[in-house]
Amino acid sequence: MIKRALISVFYKDGLLEMAKFLESKGVEIVSTGGTFKFLKDNGIKVIDVTEVTGFEEMLDGRVKTLNPYIHGGILAIRDNEEHMTKIEEKGITPIDMVIVNLYPFFEKVTADITFEEKVEFIDIGGPTMLRSAAKNFQDVIVISDTKDYAEVMSQIEEKGDVDYEFKKRLAGKVFNLTSAYDAAISNFMLGDGNEEYLSVSYKKLMDLRYGENSHQSAAYYVSTTEKGAMKNFTQLNGKELSYNNIKDMDIAWKVVCEFDEIAACGVKHNTPCGVAIGETVYESYMKAYECDPTSIFGGIVAINRPVDKATAEELVKIFLEIVIAPDFDEDALEILKTKKNLRVIKCDEKPQLSKELVKVDGGILVQSADDKLIEETKVVTKKAPTDKEMKDLIFGMKVVKYVKSNAIVIAKDQVTLGIGGGQVNRIWPTQESLKRSNNPEGAILASDAFFPFGDIVEEAAKYGISSIIQPGGSVRDSESIENCDKNDISMVFTGLRHFKH
Repeated sequence: MIKRALISVFYKDGLLEMAKFLESKGVEIVSTGGTFKFLKDNGIKVIDVTEVTGFEEMLDGRVKTLNPYIHGGILAIRDNEEHMTKIEEKGITPIDMVIVNLYPFFEKVTADITFEEKVEFIDIGGPTMLRSAAKNFQDVIVISDTKDYAEVMSQIEEKGDVDYEFKKRLAGKVFNLTSAYDAAISNFMLGDGNEEYLSVSYKKLMDLRYGENSHQSAAYYVSTTEKGAMKNFTQLNGKELSYNNIKDMDIAWKVVCEFDEIAACGVKHNTPCGVAIGETVYESYMKAYECDPTSIFGGIVAINRPVDKATAEELVKIFLEIVIAPDFDEDALEILKTKKNLRVIKCDEKPQLSKELVKVDGGILVQSADDKLIEETKVVTKKAPTDKEMKDLIFGMKVVKYVKSNAIVIAKDQVTLGIGGGQVNRIWPTQESLKRSNNPEGAILASDAFFPFGDIVEEAAKYGISSIIQPGGSVRDSESIENCDKNDISMVFTGLRHFKH
């Protein structure tokens, strides 16, 4: 039977209804600080925690519930005679329910406030009470989520208590919350250091219909400690986002954000299928579309400038899953909304590159983001690229970063002509991208890694490629350089590869 409840919350949603319910059941309510005032001002009979502990709050409220009269009442095992005798000797009253939610550290850690101000939002007493109650869950009902008020009230109304399995679930939710809370604090304190333990803190944003395939369950979680474009977008139209949508949207947005110029990118199956720079949004999109009008069908389009009416009229001519841009003109949005299933995403935040995590069976690989394009540009052939070719080379290297290895990009006039990737050797994507290209005479070729043989240059020469950019570093670099000189092709080494596995 529930006789005493301790309530100390930052978020007051639903609290008054819960407190009135407990009061109606004859439950004695103990509370702290702002929660005490809130309940008292709303007519709830409530005991201040200082009456229980015999100590006033200290150190600006940092110390108020860290006391044996609180934790003894929570942690005493009711079936343990020694426990119950001891707390009776000490005048400690058992606490049968703990309702606590935490200071908003998740929200404040990314806010524009000082380090010292953020530290003040680290909750100590709250997690301690929650963890004590969760450890003793068989005797103490612990609520850390306001969404659980309704079920707790329902079970008490029906049975006079909460069943064991639900108590256990509530306790599990506490440790789920406090582990994420502690991880957020750890990352805040340590930064991006390579520590012994990997602490991650993510909160579920939404359940997804399914994963990569219909038989796989899926959900989308966002970081509680990091900013990021895929955390702060707004959906303006269309169906719910899917697992594949979010992955593809992330790549498409990262590609266009590589450029200061007006850029558009089409993505299909997590791989760019057309990328272009233009003088206008309309021009950049049309050029990107024309790169591969077949693959872009059913894909995702990202544009790094607001979408205008003329561009919107072209976008709705084909089936697309998503259009993502920093904004949409009013008339453009009206046009896009005529496609009721088209997901229209407004995203005005640049990617926040930090750690990358990849799950493997039994472990997690962690690496820093690939946030550097070139170590140095070193012309290694007799012929040097022209200024125009150099612009295309840099353009091609920015795109190749986001193509699965082995990756080859053919580009001209800052427009991709052919993209090949995901192959187990380098000659296949070279042949594939060149064959796809429409009039590659005078175009450039960009590669994510060095050439193990001279065959890539030989293949490029057949199609009139004028310049090549690659990391260099092969023991057979001289073979490729000689082939370039023989075919009047300039070649630049960057000293940096961009594998994407």
